[in-house]
Order: sequence, then structure tokens, then C-alpha cells
Amino acid sequence: MDLGIRGRHAIVCGGSRGLGEGCARSLAKEGVNLTIVARGAEALEATAEKLRRETGVAVQTVAADVNAAEGRDAILAACPAPDILVCNPGVRQVPGNFREWDRAEWLYWWDVHFHSSMDLIARVTPGMADRKFGRVVSISVSFIKFPQIGFAHSHAARVALSGAIGSIARELIPHNVTINTVCPGLFDTDALRTNLHGHAARRGTTYEAMVADRIGSCPAGRFADPSENGDLVAFLCSAQAGFMTAQNLVNDGGVYQGLF
Repeated sequence: MDLGIRGRHAIVCGGSRGLGEGCARSLAKEGVNLTIVARGAEALEATAEKLRRETGVAVQTVAADVNAAEGRDAILAACPAPDILVCNPGVRQVPGNFREWDRAEWLYWWDVHFHSSMDLIARVTPGMADRKFGRVVSISVSFIKFPQIGFAHSHAARVALSGAIGSIARELIPHNVTINTVCPGLFDTDALRTNLHGHAARRGTTYEAMVADRIGSCPAGRFADPSENGDLVAFLCSAQAGFMTAQNLVNDGGVYQGLF
């Protein structure tokens, strides 16, 4: 299927590796020019060069922290009028005890998972609406559907973002601008491997045992490749997906057992 977005331009946050790189690659294969963003300049440029070589699209890089105001300013200075925005904070966290968190801790995760994305969305969607085309995809996590112990800080901000998107998306769809959230589960990324090593250390077990445990809990019986999330995101950014908005789409191999 031709997704009808060749020649468009996308900002992809956290685009140097993992799920962000998967999104960038899937969009590039559809002929979308890219501005990819990450904190590490070396890894970012290496990914950009691979994408240029593999797909022939234009790829520019912005080495910036999307969670900082100056980082977001730098992103929009480089690409002030994107057709597509992929919000992907790319911050790793470990479980903690909510009883020990002060106001600063809660506000930190609010900035990471809510404000950084909302600021970008607020700044790019007016132009999208004027041009009568825009696609925004927020990368969240499947656990917002079934919150896990120890991650209240992350879940609270992510659920708030989905709620805000649900409201904003309904204002924008008359202008052919959609906003959807993708909620991935177990994908074979550096972030997942780091997370499982951490869980193994805390439980006094091995990394291999943690991998077996997680795969055993997944009906698909495997970890997914980041391209399987990237291709879903690319479809949500397509011309054909103009009637789908304000959705939270779980992409987790059947781990989430709810119907809605």
C-alpha cells in the first residue's frame, strides 16, 4: 500500500535507536524526509547516515534533549513546519516507592511524559491545521492500560497525556489533523534489555531467566522487532488514516487481556 506521505516531513523524537529509530525507518521507507532527535550526537548521526543510505530520503539531525525547553526550541528551529510529529520521550525508569517521592520527583516525570509532548503538539498543530494535513503519534506504553506496581510516577503522566490528546484530537480532526497514541509492549530494544537486567539484579536471578519469564507471559511467545511498531506508526501517519484519531492502540502481542 502506498501510504500517500511521500515527500512529507516528520520530526521523530528519540530517533537514534529503539522504537524511535523503528518509526524513523518505517517513515523513511515511505519517502518521508526526517528530522530525527536524540541527546547523543554520535549515535544520532550514525542512524541518520544509515537511513540516508538505505532509503535516499533527506535526514537532518538535532542533538537535543526534548524534555528541555531549549531542546524543543532547537527542534522547531530546524523543522518549523512538520507534517508529522512522533513524540517519544525515550527515558528509562526503574520502579520505586511512591511513599518516598517528593513533589519534585512527581513534577520531573510530569515534564518528561506530559509537558514535553504537549508543548511540541501545541506548537506544531496550528500550522498543520492551516495546511490541512497533520499526523501526530505519541509513543506511550501498554502498561497505561494495566498499571504496574512501582511506576505510578510514569503511569500518572502518561495517562494524563492520553486524556489531553483525546480532547485536543477532536478539535483538530476537522482540519485533517489526527493525534493517536501507540502503546507498545515487549520490543527488542536496548531499553528493554536494560530494564530486564535491572529486574534480574533486584530479584536475585539471571537476565536469561527474566527474558524467559517475559516471553512466557506473552501470547505471541517472543519479543517484537522495532519495525513492527514503526510500521504501525507509519500507517497512522498515512493519508488513509485520516478518520482515526484519539485512539490508544495497544501493540503488545496479546499481553493486555481487556477488550477495550
